[in-house]
Parts: sequence; C-alpha cells; structure tokens
Amino acid sequence: MTDSVPADTAVPGPGPAASGWLTLPDVAERLDLPISKVHQLIRDRELIAVRRDGVRRIPADLVANSTVLKHLPGVLNLLADAGYDDEAVLRWLYEPDDTLSGGTPAAALAGDHAREVKRRAQALGF
Repeated sequence: MTDSVPADTAVPGPGPAASGWLTLPDVAERLDLPISKVHQLIRDRELIAVRRDGVRRIPADLVANSTVLKHLPGVLNLLADAGYDDEAVLRWLYEPDDTLSGGTPAAALAGDHAREVKRRAQALGF
C-alpha cells in the first residue's frame, strides 16, 4: 500500500493546488522507472521532492505526459545556484505571476513560456 494522496487532495505547504501531489512510487510508475531512478533524478536536481505529512512528494504537474518537464532540470539548477532550498524553489515555481501564461512559473514550464521562466530563474542568480 502506498501513501499516495489523490490528485485533488490538498497537502499543506507551498506547491500545486489543482493538480496535486505524487509520492515517489507514484512517480516511478508514471515515468515507468524503478524507484531508485526517481531517487537519482531528485539527487541530480532533475526533479524536486519535498516532505508533506512525513512523505516525500512531487508536484504532479512536473511529471506530465509520462515525462519530466523539459526545462525543469535547468530551472531547478539555476534556482539552487541562486541559493534557493527545495521549499523556496517550490514557492517560486507556484507563486502566482500574471505576466506568465498559466499563472505560475510551474504552469508556464509546460507551455510556450518555458524559456522565459528559465531566463527569470537565471536572473535571480545575479
């Protein structure tokens, strides 16, 4: 039995509201990877996971269409280089921004404004 939370269940803390959260086993299943590879993706900053209710979770919309969003690893590394910890990265990704399509940097990463999100993340390092 997994500790999965239905996608429409809110989990306290910054992060996705509408799309929900996935546990690491759920991500492994969605990406068709062994759980060890999911752990490696997190260590390599290709995915972000934070603890919610004692369980490491990943925002579901960051692993859309059975793949990690294309520009996510670059953005995660840029924000880490700017001194952001995982919670701060999550807050930045889900902070409402009316100048981006989708309303948040995370939503814009899945659309046509991914390069703009990357540019803004890069500017934070200066």
